[in-house]
Amino acid sequence: MLSETFGITPGNAGLDNISWNILGQTYVPKQFTDRSFAWHATLPPGAFVPPHIHPTQDEYLYLLEGRLDVLLNGAEAVAATGDVVRLPMGLPHGIFNRSSGVAKVLFWVSPSRRLFDLFKGLHNLTDPDAVVALSAQHEVNFLPPAS
Repeated sequence: MLSETFGITPGNAGLDNISWNILGQTYVPKQFTDRSFAWHATLPPGAFVPPHIHPTQDEYLYLLEGRLDVLLNGAEAVAATGDVVRLPMGLPHGIFNRSSGVAKVLFWVSPSRRLFDLFKGLHNLTDPDAVVALSAQHEVNFLPPAS
């Protein structure tokens, strides 16, 4: 069991100095226990996470900088600096940086389940089919493209 510890994760570093490249986005883990997992993400213009479902986790985003277009259970919305996006488990969502600027976001999920291990496996992976297959093995289910 991973329990919380006292301490500070510096703003310019991740846990154990980890930084993952996930399809051109930078994910830096900031906190990780069995109950929750938080990471800082930098999404360059054009970056996106296609519609998917977390069947076993609630997910949250706090926009530190920039804006994102978000697909929330079929409805489009815009989130901007200072907004919190709430994504309950089992509901489809997608995240898109369609702006001309970088978006910086604090993400967190509860419970952690297998997401930390998924990100470790996705680091520098470039084959979309492999990303989808590995994600499904770690309780993240990508939806088929809209027709």
